Amino acid sequence: MPAKKDKSEYIIQAVSHALDLLEQFHDDVDELGVTELSKRLKLHKNNVFRLLATLESRGYIEQNKATENYRLGLKSLELGQTFIKQMGLLRQAKLTLEQLVHECNETAYVAIFKENHVVYLDVVETDMTVRVVSRVGSRLPAYCTAAGKVHLANLSEEELDTLLQKNLEGFTPNTHTTLAGLKSDLNMVREQGFAFDNEELDPGVRCIAAPIRDYTRRIVGAISLSGPSMRFTNERMEKELTPLVVDAAATLSTRLGYR
Repeated sequence: MPAKKDKSEYIIQAVSHALDLLEQFHDDVDELGVTELSKRLKLHKNNVFRLLATLESRGYIEQNKATENYRLGLKSLELGQTFIKQMGLLRQAKLTLEQLVHECNETAYVAIFKENHVVYLDVVETDMTVRVVSRVGSRLPAYCTAAGKVHLANLSEEELDTLLQKNLEGFTPNTHTTLAGLKSDLNMVREQGFAFDNEELDPGVRCIAAPIRDYTRRIVGAISLSGPSMRFTNERMEKELTPLVVDAAATLSTRLGYR
């Protein structure tokens, strides 16, 4: 019986190039031109143009007529929304987020860990005038976010050393910029079962997060509260907000089969 081929042998190069092109539009990249895409992908401009034309015809890419640059089309958004809706985590999380916000009137998120970043999937916002800008869809560094630290705290020392650099980028004076300092913080997160972001990513913004587990006891996400430090005082975080977040995460974990 002939040996089964590795899946890499079935890759269609043109499809791979098209996906590479789509992946260039991430984070703060809104639009790109043919020349820039050609450089990034190391493909001839004619090939890039053909890829763009194909993707544009299907709605995955659209052209800004004013700049003649290209950006993601509505079909890309539709796929992303379909993925989110199909996730059991999100289907179950909405009610929990709404209840959490009802209890404290602060902005609540559900987030997952992906490739050393936290990705915020859904939000229920406070109706307070002063609030944190919604982060849904954002990929933020895990080591300076409460939701990210919830995930990192459950990794081994070897995994942490592999994922993180010894000198971490400092976003504010409160950011952990050494692996030793971060590990000390993560030990505390592991012991207490929740994490804080004390203005470590954005000045004036504090967050609390607790882990969401499924029926396998694996951490599949985090619930977090985020708000301005003037409302997230030490006393309020300790006495009111942290217990609410921990309870919300436990409730959602139970809905996902965790015992």
